[in-house]
Amino acid sequence: MRLRIIRPIGVHVLAITFRVSFVWLVALLWGGSAFGLEPNEILVIVNRNMSDSSRVGRYYCEKRNVPYENILYLHLDKRLIEGMSRKAYEEQIAEPVRRELVGKRTLGQIRCLLTTYGVPTKIGQREPLQGREEELKRLEQSFKQQEERIKRLKLSDSGNKAKAEDELKQSKQMLAMLKQQIDYIKGRETNASVDSELSMVLAGHYELYRWQPNKLKGNTSGLDFETLMVSRLDGPGCEIAMGLVDKALKAEKAGLKGVAHVDSRGLKNDKFGSYGYYDQSLRDMAMLTGVLTEMPVKEERTGELFTPGACPNTAIYCGWYSNGKYVDAFDFVDGAVGYHIASSEATKLHDPNGTQWCTAMLRDGITATLGPVAEPYLHSFPEPKLFFAELYKGTCLVEAYYRTKPFNSWMLLLIGDPLYRPFSKH
Repeated sequence: MRLRIIRPIGVHVLAITFRVSFVWLVALLWGGSAFGLEPNEILVIVNRNMSDSSRVGRYYCEKRNVPYENILYLHLDKRLIEGMSRKAYEEQIAEPVRRELVGKRTLGQIRCLLTTYGVPTKIGQREPLQGREEELKRLEQSFKQQEERIKRLKLSDSGNKAKAEDELKQSKQMLAMLKQQIDYIKGRETNASVDSELSMVLAGHYELYRWQPNKLKGNTSGLDFETLMVSRLDGPGCEIAMGLVDKALKAEKAGLKGVAHVDSRGLKNDKFGSYGYYDQSLRDMAMLTGVLTEMPVKEERTGELFTPGACPNTAIYCGWYSNGKYVDAFDFVDGAVGYHIASSEATKLHDPNGTQWCTAMLRDGITATLGPVAEPYLHSFPEPKLFFAELYKGTCLVEAYYRTKPFNSWMLLLIGDPLYRPFSKH
């Protein structure tokens, strides 16, 4: 995700955006789900070959009244590993989960999967497609020819500037199309997080290239029998993983209290899915927080980040952009929820000294977060104003995530107690 520096948005535009967002929010708040997730609808997935994984799974069942028969023990690696091959995922995780859900459960009985410490976080790419070797050669030859054509067009001194620019644009579009076809055959960008792939374990055949649309996005009923919600109890240590449950329960009992810290950059909202669009969503989220909760809101609206120690008593955090380099600005309260919009922030979730944001925030005491296991592209993140608005109206963590995340079979994963309702008393 490359940064573009754009002139900050004007105050009058912010005011208009707030009025539109507030009207949207009123409609959203009265469109709640009648099918809130229940404990007996969660299947807890543990690594049978790691005692700490079983410990986390049983601890969750005890604390959240999930039936112990809802624990699925899988034979996975005895070591604590982050990644696994596509073949290993299918054999060791996907197929046993399908057998459990299809062979032993009624349709819709399980709506949420909870992976635990000891279950790998990411899946490698699939193998290149067989029988497409000649097609691949032709595509690669066409790709080289198109590259040469672009070089010639850039060097040419044509008298018709408009025509030359149009030819260059068309050649670049053709080059991008050829690259996508080559990547598809070779299996590039077919890696994913385990959790995101698991959400489609009942979906039947689908293309393994980049992402698939999340059918639960915007679905307030929460019902789609081909899509499962997935969350994870994990982090740089077994005790941290179990602590996510304790902190969630404590915040539910007492009510989440603290300060909301929002780090936008003052970028102009230019088009849907752009940097400016997400930056505006952060500012909208800050305004909605001030309206819908009793929390004070502290914003950083420049290209700088919150500085170390600048954010005590943090209950809510959302912001960007420091790729893989956590800034210890926060003192998280029990129940704190937040995420950092940047690439690869969950690549080394178990590293006790990791500097990625997910890893470091979990180590510093956050209760729920989300992040990607590889490059996700910006438009795959839940929009901050949508995700947090769902939480503010009392939606549980995993439902808020699946109502607002755009894609499955892709890079993101959610870390935290799926049943956690930080604003259940709101």
